[in-house]
Amino acid sequence: MSYASTLQSDNNNKNTSNNNQLSARIDALPASAGLWRFITLLSLGGFFELYDLFQTGYISSGLIAENIFHIGSAGVFGVSDQAAFASATFLGLFFGASLLAPNADRFGRRMTFMFALAWYGCFSMLMAFQNQAEWIIFCRFLVGVGLGIELVTIDTYLTEWVPSHLRSKAFAFAFFIQFLSVPAVALMSWWLVPKTILGLTGWRYVVIIGAVSSLIIWFIRKNLPESARWLAQQGRHEQAHQVVSEMERRCGITTQVAYVADMADSGTASLPQKGTFKEIWSAQYRKRTLMLVVMNFFQSIGFFGFGNWLPALLSGKGTTVTHSLLYAFFITLAYPLGSLICSRYADKIENKWQIVLSSLMTVVFGTLFAFQTSPVMLVACGFLITYSNAWLTYSYHAYQTEVFPTRIRARAVGFCYSFSRLSTVFSSILIGLILQYAGTQGVIAFIVASMLIVMLVIGIYGPKTKGLNLENI
Repeated sequence: MSYASTLQSDNNNKNTSNNNQLSARIDALPASAGLWRFITLLSLGGFFELYDLFQTGYISSGLIAENIFHIGSAGVFGVSDQAAFASATFLGLFFGASLLAPNADRFGRRMTFMFALAWYGCFSMLMAFQNQAEWIIFCRFLVGVGLGIELVTIDTYLTEWVPSHLRSKAFAFAFFIQFLSVPAVALMSWWLVPKTILGLTGWRYVVIIGAVSSLIIWFIRKNLPESARWLAQQGRHEQAHQVVSEMERRCGITTQVAYVADMADSGTASLPQKGTFKEIWSAQYRKRTLMLVVMNFFQSIGFFGFGNWLPALLSGKGTTVTHSLLYAFFITLAYPLGSLICSRYADKIENKWQIVLSSLMTVVFGTLFAFQTSPVMLVACGFLITYSNAWLTYSYHAYQTEVFPTRIRARAVGFCYSFSRLSTVFSSILIGLILQYAGTQGVIAFIVASMLIVMLVIGIYGPKTKGLNLENI
């Protein structure tokens, strides 16, 4: 072996040792108030992402009432404008997650999601003052691009900062905070959409509230530290040491580890380990990539097919617009409550089996929902479907960030996750057609079949991750 090769090998070994020590320090962080405050602060941005995302089904009735949106073939693209609105959202999410989220591997987690947060906040505000369906749908596409970047980046950020024994619990708690936005947007819509205040129709206030709040959060989140694992992967070991030391102080650890500079700070070892798109198709990761592509494609049909079309599904059961929005509010309480309850057992069950069990729960209660006619049973079954969706969400968000290494984490997760957005582009239109011709029962059958596929692919091909260090999965 040449001297240069030997030097490269030695330096890589020191990189590995340095990274292992860093990983061990992160995994040793206690479940302190300081750590949970950090998780809460990170989750606040996600609150307004989901607030923006779940507007789709709730403000459409206001857009229709204002004669901006039209139903059926009278819509801009020959389909319902509500369906086009939903499709534009998820087409933007697809582009954001697949093409721009990989920049988090290049520029860092913190910078990328700060950019995304400002992006979708500004375009949400712009959308609130449009009066033509074409421009509202176009602005919604641009909002979706920012959301696609942000959702992927937050997941990678959270995974890389949370100790392995707390990962699933941290994701469940984070989604408890984020899912509080769903009943919030449902309640806001029920209260504001039928009104006109100071010359502005209510749906515009729903959008403005989310946009202004997300921009406020932008300033609060500026103080978040960069991912230490990402800094180390870039060869910036001293900075990685500094941010971990600061996190240890936040968590009440008084004994500080001194940083010792060595060859990991200079020469070839300081060069970042760049991941490539080709690497996610290597023999080591190909099966995981394909598994997550299929899972994401079909889980989104169950999740967004029910969540975004809930008011319309309830209207299809004979309830009025006002009552369907009110019922939807009570049903969506299951999103935060489900995540909070699940946080009690999140770290006790393998993530892959949580995905399977939550999908099974959607199958069972989705089938029951299709045959209900009384308001009480509709709300009860809808609540349990939403609970299962909350359970599924934190499980797969945690799971897909665990199974790829730091150098390709955002790229791989963004690619796989983008298929959930791509499928929703088409399924939004397809669900609109199914609802028109086959009613609520047809939509529920479509959702149930999709969740059965999720159960099979994860149950058969998913690796185990419970309690394992990220570098060892």
